[in-house]
Amino acid sequence: MNAMRSRLAVALTLGGILLAGPAAVGANTPTAPASAPIEFETEAQAQRYQVLVRELRCTVCQHQNLIESNAPLAADLRRQISLMVRDGAEKEEVIDYMVSRYGDFVRFQPPMNASTYLLWFGPGLLLAGGFSALGIALWRRRRQVRPDALSPEEEARLQKLLNRTKDKEKQ
Repeated sequence: MNAMRSRLAVALTLGGILLAGPAAVGANTPTAPASAPIEFETEAQAQRYQVLVRELRCTVCQHQNLIESNAPLAADLRRQISLMVRDGAEKEEVIDYMVSRYGDFVRFQPPMNASTYLLWFGPGLLLAGGFSALGIALWRRRRQVRPDALSPEEEARLQKLLNRTKDKEKQ
């Protein structure tokens, strides 16, 4: 019995190590090499940099901004942004440079233009279309002809059935 328990303990320990190994080492998450803190000449440059790395998306991670991403590309983009900011580039210049290289996808809030109208207005159009279809369906249902009165034959048959049930209840 003790031998069985020790084998089970060894098997569970090995299984835990095998399952936790890649996660513990971080094999599935690419990380950027640690970089030295970025220093700027003025506080305005530091603030501009912070705004930019929060507004621009990592094109590898897709749902993280550049400040949150550990991807090597994000580290390169942060370095490029810091160089541009130190060289005196304004916010729009940096954004234009990134958009020219990576497209509008690099922005968390894409601009409103002909190629993004569906992105901006699509959900509202779908919602309006759904409510319109529901309204039309309900309107048509209400307008359907529903005979409220019974035909004379149906009326006579109903009376006959009602009379039968009354006679059975009396007996």
